[in-house]
Amino acid sequence: MKTPAIAPAFVPASAPAALATFRERLEHLYILTQRNAYVFASPLGPFYHHEHDHSVPRFVYFGPHTTDASLRLAFHAGQSAREMNGALALLYIVERLTEKPALGCGLNLSFFPLVDVLGAAGTVPVRRLAEEHWGFSAEPEISLLEQEARSRGYHGFVVLVSTADEVLTVRLRGAAGAVAEGIDIVDSSDFGGWPVRFEGERVEGVKAGPLTVADDLPLAPFEITLGIPAGWPQAEVDAAVAAVLQRFIARHAAIQTYAQHL
Repeated sequence: MKTPAIAPAFVPASAPAALATFRERLEHLYILTQRNAYVFASPLGPFYHHEHDHSVPRFVYFGPHTTDASLRLAFHAGQSAREMNGALALLYIVERLTEKPALGCGLNLSFFPLVDVLGAAGTVPVRRLAEEHWGFSAEPEISLLEQEARSRGYHGFVVLVSTADEVLTVRLRGAAGAVAEGIDIVDSSDFGGWPVRFEGERVEGVKAGPLTVADDLPLAPFEITLGIPAGWPQAEVDAAVAAVLQRFIARHAAIQTYAQHL
C-alpha cells in the first residue's frame, strides 16, 4: 500500500499544560546536562524581539570516541508551537542519552526541541517554520539555524512534524550522494511496522527546510521528515519516536564505526 503524502496537521493551539510540561522538562534537562560528560546545553542566540532576548534551545551530544570526522546530525522539532508532541518527544530522547551515552557512540548529534520560540512565548502568532525557505526567511529562529548549519556542516537533518495521518510517515530527500557511496541512510527495519515512503525528491526541487541552502553547505546533506500523528497520546509519541530514532542513531553509529576501521 502506498504511504500517503505527509500533510500538516491542522490542530488547535497547544494547551497551556503542554507548554508548561515542555518548560518544566526543558529546565530539568538543563540541570541534567550540567553534570553530564556527553550531553551539553548550548542554546542558539540570543536574538531580540520587542526588546526582549530569546534563545533557541539546543543540546549537543558528543558520543564516546567522537572525533572531528564523526558523522554530524541535527534533529529539529517544535517548528510550530501548535505541535508540541515532537518537541516533547525530542526532550525525551535527549534525557535518555544523558542516561545511556553509549547509544550514539562515535556520533556528533545536535537537538533543537523547540524552533518556534516566539510562538511558544506568545509574542507572535503561531507559525509553521517547517515551511520556511532557509535562504529567504525573515524569521529570527530560522536565521540562527541557517547560520549554525553553515558553520557545523551537518551530514543530515531529521525533522519532526505533526500530521493529520493516523500512522507515522517518513520522507527521505537529498540522499543521492550518500547512496552513491553505498551508505544506507535509512532502512525499513528502522521503523518497525510503520510505513516508509522514499520520495526521491531532488535537492533543487526543495522549497522549505535546511536543504534549501544545501548548495551553500560544505557537504551535500540528506533530510528525513518524520510525520507524527497529531491525535496520538504523548506517551505513545515518546515511545514510537524514541524507538525509531534510536534505531536510526544505532545504524549511523555502526556506519561510523565501520568507516573508522576501513
